[in-house]
Amino acid sequence: MDAIGKSRANHVAGGNDEREQTLNQLLVEMDGFDGTSGLIILAATNRPDVLDPALLRPGRFDRQVLVDRPDLKGREAILLIHSKPVKLDPSVDLSGIARVTSGFSGADLANIVNEAALLAVRGGRKMVSQKDFSEAIEKTVAGLQKKTRVLKPKERRLTAYHEAGHALVAAFTPNADPVQKISIIPRGFALGYTLQLPLEDRYTVTMSDLLGRIDILLGGRIAEEMISGEYSTGAANDLTKATDIARKMITDYGMSDRFKHVALTSRGMGITGQERHEPSFQREYAESTQQYIDEEIARVIDTEYAKAKKLLEEHKHILDRVSAELLEKETIDEKEFKALLSV
Repeated sequence: MDAIGKSRANHVAGGNDEREQTLNQLLVEMDGFDGTSGLIILAATNRPDVLDPALLRPGRFDRQVLVDRPDLKGREAILLIHSKPVKLDPSVDLSGIARVTSGFSGADLANIVNEAALLAVRGGRKMVSQKDFSEAIEKTVAGLQKKTRVLKPKERRLTAYHEAGHALVAAFTPNADPVQKISIIPRGFALGYTLQLPLEDRYTVTMSDLLGRIDILLGGRIAEEMISGEYSTGAANDLTKATDIARKMITDYGMSDRFKHVALTSRGMGITGQERHEPSFQREYAESTQQYIDEEIARVIDTEYAKAKKLLEEHKHILDRVSAELLEKETIDEKEFKALLSV
């Protein structure tokens, strides 16, 4: 619907292009239906924010049905549908797969089943196993393995400590998603990865949970600093994510000391006469407030960095042990990681 029902607010004054004519005609036709015609009009969009307000008035599209990401039962049902044409090994646990795919869309789940089937065919197996599904989930989350990418010994050691830092902070952070796998095998653009998958659906996140996520993201850079005494570019993506979380805490969630219950969001402003351009964003607060936001983000990151660094220094022997295991095996699963923590 957003293809023909886009808002007319940003059009040039007096404009009368083809899309606006189409929208006007649609509005007229919808007004023409009476209660006895027996017609129901359905439309779909993934951009309800850009629709013309006239379309959403009572008597037109007056009821909105949100199609959100599936919950646990929904994911299991979707997996069951997509796996019907696939020969599954009796050991495959679809409910277990549904539990570790929290936040996945229906398309993601369909892709996982397809990837698992492809892995089974490439491996010469006649049935898809649980291992194929695990590898398919890993590929979806972390990307394709880059087996041809060979790391230098120094880079390999730094990557091992980086991933061990993420995993160790996650292990000692309350309510953090459990670590499923740690690997220094390159995938996508990453030289290694720490796979954390939630075991249940979560719809609200507390301030302590958000700070814990920042700690985990910073754990990799802290481990690099501890072992080499300097920083590398390997933590760039982690720093971006950590900064985004801190920014949203202050601007969107009202989790700052000065603006505890205020949302400091920016609103999109259309560019008059430049409809095809991306909208610009205009903040609704003073320049001094922007300065406070920047300083508060830096303060939050510095505080959590110090907290996570103290944690890793206290458990330096475990960090060394996990890193050594990674250098030897390249991949550590959940059971092996827990065993290393308890030694």
